[in-house]
Amino acid sequence: MGKQKKTRKFATMKRMLSLRDERLPQHPSCLFFQYNTQLGPPYHILVDTNFINFSIKAKLDLVQSMMDCLYAKCIPCITDCVMAEIEKLGQKYRVALRIAKDPRFDRLPCTHKGTYADDCLVQRVTQHKCYIVATVDRDLKRRIRKIPGVPIMYISNHRYNIERMPDDYGAPRF
Repeated sequence: MGKQKKTRKFATMKRMLSLRDERLPQHPSCLFFQYNTQLGPPYHILVDTNFINFSIKAKLDLVQSMMDCLYAKCIPCITDCVMAEIEKLGQKYRVALRIAKDPRFDRLPCTHKGTYADDCLVQRVTQHKCYIVATVDRDLKRRIRKIPGVPIMYISNHRYNIERMPDDYGAPRF
């Protein structure tokens, strides 16, 4: 018994996949590989509750430290959910509330029900990839890392650092 010869089939045609096939990963048009083309100065930075509290503890001026980190104009943005969360913290965090009500901060209205700030930030960043998220919360960082093209600003060694920011935008590497 010898080995059977394999015959080539020349008439078979390759099946073309449609662009709507669920096996193909769908990526937003603003991403060029992992490079987010919507990011650029002036940077819009979504600020989380604990980021403001830790900035106060580290004695950092929010807007000035953001500009020192990114070497560009920064517009801190606060959603209604984050504002409600700071108000719920009570009298102990009145300094954070005063900082959050600063006129340099943009207020972003929320249309959804509930006031859970982490879900609100993740949902907003997934819809519009033009934001940098400023947080110290580990769980929120982990959730945002799963979203491609969204940089994370955090506090370490009494200064702001940025993670997943393209080199072209001037973010310092430490």
